[in-house]
This record gives sequence, structure tokens and C-alpha cells, in this order.
Amino acid sequence: MATLIKKLTSYVKRRNFGKTTEPEPKTRVQRTKKPLFVIQEHHASHLHWDLRLEINGVLKSWAVPKGPSINPNEKRLAILTEDHPLEYAHFEGTIPEGLYGAGTVMVWDIGTYINEKTIPMDQCFDEGRIEITAKGKKLLGTFALIRLKSSGENWIFFKINDAFAHTGTPITKTHNKSALTGRTVVQIAQEVKKSHE
Repeated sequence: MATLIKKLTSYVKRRNFGKTTEPEPKTRVQRTKKPLFVIQEHHASHLHWDLRLEINGVLKSWAVPKGPSINPNEKRLAILTEDHPLEYAHFEGTIPEGLYGAGTVMVWDIGTYINEKTIPMDQCFDEGRIEITAKGKKLLGTFALIRLKSSGENWIFFKINDAFAHTGTPITKTHNKSALTGRTVVQIAQEVKKSHE
């Protein structure tokens, strides 16, 4: 448990849980039977999507400025950020102005994944080569995350060419509602605002 708390130190230090509705890490974590993945659309100072993979009791997280793509010809920059608690996978709401990550968060997609490598996921992460099969509500099929050699924080996220690949209209345009609640980002923001009036 001490190791888990240590992994989430950066997450905790950046947040004021008296002001944000983001989840505070629990002292005990119920791990899921199948590892989670989640992608949250985050309307912060700059719009981006947060990709999160459950690895060893936390959500390893990357900010993807252009969002996920199911076009195998498109490679997306994914910037490694701090580990998040598993509870964050279901977080939707608005982080107040003046706080880290201020803006509205929507669960764009959520599901489970299968590690396609023969080595454990933490080792895949350490080696900078991750390959998963996603079983989400929007994303399906195989994706890869490759760390760029020039930087430990910059990775490339892309779709492997399979039966679920598509080169048409970007999936972030055709699927723009919450995978949890069916709400749009605007609706989430409005509901949060009304609850504070």
C-alpha cells in the first residue's frame, strides 16, 4: 500500500480536495478483474484527451492533444503525465478555475484491455513499448504506445491496422458524448454550474 501511495504523490500534491470534486485516492484499492482503460475529453486551457491505462493499481496517464484516432495512418503525440487513482476512471465534472487542470472533464470512452505482449504491462511501460487490444464502447481493436527515444515523457499513440481501423471522419467528431452518461461536455458543465447556484 505504501508503494501505491508513493505512486500517487504527484497526483495528490497537485490537487486541493476541498475545492475539486476529483477523487481522493483511497487507502485500499479494489483492483478490477480485467485492467481498465479510459479516455477523458478534457476542456482545460487547451483541449486534449487523457488516455489512462490501469497498470499495477494506478492509471498510467498520457495527455493526447489531438485525441485518439482509429486511422492507422495517423500517429498521435501522447505526453506522459502523473499517475491517477483507479477511481478517476469514472470522474466527470468541472475542475474549478485556478486549480490544476481547470476545466470540464467527460469520460469519452471506457472499457477494458488485453496486453498483447508476452511480458507484464509494467515491464512494457518500462521498455517504452505497449500494445493492447481495447474493448471499449468506442475504441475497439489493437493500439500501440511507443516512447520516443529523445524524451521519457513523449510517446506516440496509434491504431494498428485491423478490422476496427477506419480512415474516414475522425472518431472524436462522430462520437462526442459521454460513454458513461450520454451527456455532452456542455451539458456536464451546465449541470455542474446549476448545482453551485
